Amino acid sequence: MPAAARHTTFIPAGSSVQPRLSLSSDRVSRAVLNGGWWPRSRDPAAELPGLLAAMTDHYGPIRRLILNSHAWDAGFDRLVVGSGTVQVRWFSTAEPSLLVAITEPGDQVNLLVVPPATSAVTARTAMAKAADPANRLHAPAILAALSNALTDRG
Repeated sequence: MPAAARHTTFIPAGSSVQPRLSLSSDRVSRAVLNGGWWPRSRDPAAELPGLLAAMTDHYGPIRRLILNSHAWDAGFDRLVVGSGTVQVRWFSTAEPSLLVAITEPGDQVNLLVVPPATSAVTARTAMAKAADPANRLHAPAILAALSNALTDRG
């Protein structure tokens, strides 16, 4: 990330887009994943405000997000959501198919991130698998299994 973008705060203007999101019915569980998210683009300014609004409705205030710095367009390190601010941390070593959110009480929420160009059927299947509390697959394994299943059919 360029040095100029290191200490920036993003304040979204207007309403945000409804995220394509599937969350586990448990607010916070010990499952491998707590749900799946299928963003429409790799633009965090367009995608994160709606996601955070939905996550806040489900889990309460979110204080930090962790994302892969190579999987997204240029980012910012703080995002104003409602009356609060969420820290956004970008790591080159973070799993590209995973978004980690930390709630105000310190609970960790792990979401599968389905690539934007994924077909609707595949994306919905992946998100449903990620939101299933019985799922034991990690984010990359879910995407790989679906990719392999599509290749085997083709």
